[in-house]
Amino acid sequence: MNIGDRVRLLRGTEEGVIRKISSSGRIEIEIEDGFMIPALKNEVVVIHETEKKYFGEQESNTPEPEIPQTISAPKDQGLYLAFVPINDQSLSLYLINDSKKSYLAHVSEVFGDNHRTLMAGTLRAGETQKFDDRLLKEMDEWPSFLLRFIPIQDRLEKALPAFERQLKMKATQFFKHLSKAPLLGKTAYLFHLEQTTKELDIKALNQELESIQGKSEPHSAKKPPRSIDLHIEKLTTTPLGMSNSAMLKLQMEVFEKNLDQAIASGMDEITFIHGIGNGVLRKEIHRHLSQLGNIKYFQDTQKDQWGYGATLVKIS
Repeated sequence: MNIGDRVRLLRGTEEGVIRKISSSGRIEIEIEDGFMIPALKNEVVVIHETEKKYFGEQESNTPEPEIPQTISAPKDQGLYLAFVPINDQSLSLYLINDSKKSYLAHVSEVFGDNHRTLMAGTLRAGETQKFDDRLLKEMDEWPSFLLRFIPIQDRLEKALPAFERQLKMKATQFFKHLSKAPLLGKTAYLFHLEQTTKELDIKALNQELESIQGKSEPHSAKKPPRSIDLHIEKLTTTPLGMSNSAMLKLQMEVFEKNLDQAIASGMDEITFIHGIGNGVLRKEIHRHLSQLGNIKYFQDTQKDQWGYGATLVKIS
């Protein structure tokens, strides 16, 4: 069983592609709508190996977009941000290091003065790393992406500067970047990250970090209620003037804040009431939970009261 294998859950009807395998035997499966769900290896079966003997090879229902003849794979090596289509609605985000130099890489999304880390770690030469998924129809609501790179120099040589690049995707330019992604060998919307870069002031960054650490004071985490109602009317007194994206953002902020507090304070479980509705909030909550390592499991709950409009989270 390898990354990229198509599998089916033994205890359900979901099918998808393995995107991550941990040393503990836990895997992450990407299903049709781009949603990631966790499972154990013994809870899935590889479809390709068991069914091709009887049904033969099946062609994908979501062919890769055709690349215009005027666009070819990039000839220059370097670092790239790639948006790889999963289907006609969803994209997977990858960092590609098509160079001979390894880097410490940090990717975050920027909401004004607020940042959220999407990836932080080592990006080796010739390596790719997937770090997120996005819905194409929500492009106008995507925040800016801030990407920072520090070269790893294993031998004594002239120092190479760290650099960063901030990108805000706009549909008028985004679709002009269709190309063949290096290393991945897939059609993608590709952005070269070493053009018009800005050097990082490492000394200033260290001073800023020391300042933040110096101001922080130890404190005990406050336990949230065991049940959190995320209905928008419970979170704000003026829901009528909010857009759908603004409401979802507020609901996710309240969810993440209370989940973090529950984990930090040592709670063993917490329930989030999101309602049924169109299912967008439930999917976002489940997607976030599937990416966390300290969650034992999560499941729909409170059928009698909420009609499965709530999610129980068991914390490990």
